[in-house]
Amino acid sequence: MKNILGREIPEFVEGYGKVKPFGGAFNNLGEVTKKEVRVKSAVPGETKVLSTIREAIEKCNLKDGATISFHHHLRNGDYVLNMVLEEVAKMGLKDIKVAASSIFPVHAPMVELMKSGVITGVYANYMSGPVAEAISKGLLKNPAVMHTHGGRARAIESGDLHIDVAFIAAPTADTYGNINGVEGKAACGTLGYAIPDAMYADRVVAVTDNLVPYPACPIDIQQEYVDYVVAVESIGDPKGIVSGTTRITKDPVGLKIAKMTSQVIEASGLLKDGFSFQTGAGGTSLAVAAYVKELMKKKGIQGSFAAGGVTGYIVEMFEEGLFRSIFDVQCFDLKAIESYKNNKAHQGMSASMYGNPHNRGAVVNNLDVMILGATEIDVDFNVNVTTGSNGVIMGGSGGHSDTAAGAKLAIIVTQLVKGRLPIVVDKCTTVTTPGESIDVIVTERGIAVNPRRTDLIEKLKTTNLPVMTIEELKKIAEDMTGKPEKIQLDDEIVAIVEYRDGTVIDVVKKVK
Repeated sequence: MKNILGREIPEFVEGYGKVKPFGGAFNNLGEVTKKEVRVKSAVPGETKVLSTIREAIEKCNLKDGATISFHHHLRNGDYVLNMVLEEVAKMGLKDIKVAASSIFPVHAPMVELMKSGVITGVYANYMSGPVAEAISKGLLKNPAVMHTHGGRARAIESGDLHIDVAFIAAPTADTYGNINGVEGKAACGTLGYAIPDAMYADRVVAVTDNLVPYPACPIDIQQEYVDYVVAVESIGDPKGIVSGTTRITKDPVGLKIAKMTSQVIEASGLLKDGFSFQTGAGGTSLAVAAYVKELMKKKGIQGSFAAGGVTGYIVEMFEEGLFRSIFDVQCFDLKAIESYKNNKAHQGMSASMYGNPHNRGAVVNNLDVMILGATEIDVDFNVNVTTGSNGVIMGGSGGHSDTAAGAKLAIIVTQLVKGRLPIVVDKCTTVTTPGESIDVIVTERGIAVNPRRTDLIEKLKTTNLPVMTIEELKKIAEDMTGKPEKIQLDDEIVAIVEYRDGTVIDVVKKVK
């Protein structure tokens, strides 16, 4: 069958089940039911502190076929996922499903466990490195399931993704299971992606390298959700968690794109008191923030909030009074961690509060402007940030689809040609975010506005910006590079790409 985007989707996928085809960004909303949660009561005097990961696995009664989860706030510095899986393998457990909010190169040991049958399933919002490459080659028994950040929270809360045991890397934990992310040698800031796991998993284990006396202060995840606490030597390498200061690009092409993007935002009419904003951590995205900052100062505008994964540059704008508050699901650098620790208006949020479409209102619904990236964009404005030009998985939605759906103005910023390949194509290799959620594409060669946005097209006519159709942008790119050859892929499905509402927007096929 085909979904509403015309993508060919099987009705049933072995190892995944019956497929619900994507029917539109807001087609699958309404009344929903959240899952029941199994809780084992703690009695007075009972200790939660255990000696080893193995003891925790035994206490949680982990069996073959179970699903275990991890969060990714430690990013490429994470030790906990590998540490737990090593013990799982030693204990002879098989057919384990790993639900990690994201997977990074540091998690390469998973590949051998996939080959040996210890791991047979993976759920992730984003993946890069050896694990992503191995899955693309068909080395995982069952198709991986790729969520959005909000979609993962939705899946956990609805019971679509049932977690038997959540292992939460805790920069600080006390002896009764209260956790925070702002103290300790592996401090990473807010723990927004771990919160749904803590609330809905059958068993929850806090793994910490900074065990403190009860009670911890502050508390991000409360004791009522945590069954056991295990102290280890190290939960992660801080160098992989943060990279110091994330920097604005100095590339002239990136700066040109950023300046034009700020002019589009200004022309949209959204840049006024109460303005809300989210941008990524890339150099061009931060340059957009720098130009927006200049405009806000010039016009005397104070925004309501900045949101998302937060960088030091957004913190600077907040500290200068350009935003009244920050909603933070993940800190990207040391300055953001420090701000979250010290400023009460720099607030943490769970992944569900951030982007879950099946709750009483996500933060993304209140975004005015979102700046996004792209690997490919097709002539219908569909965007790929899941697979590379060779068909190999190299990313995933993360918050891409969530924020694009919620924001009043979702802007893609990208160079028109990357690696001698055009970014604008007839048909994306993989669709991550539907074109109906994308409003504008800004490249160094020109700007394309989604034909749905007739209001924005009229506003941009009053500017000197190089506005053109997406077909014209595509032609400019192909005149520079030639038309790329179509990627040859196998028929085997190696990953299912779920939209935020749990419907299937696309599938990823095995690379030849």
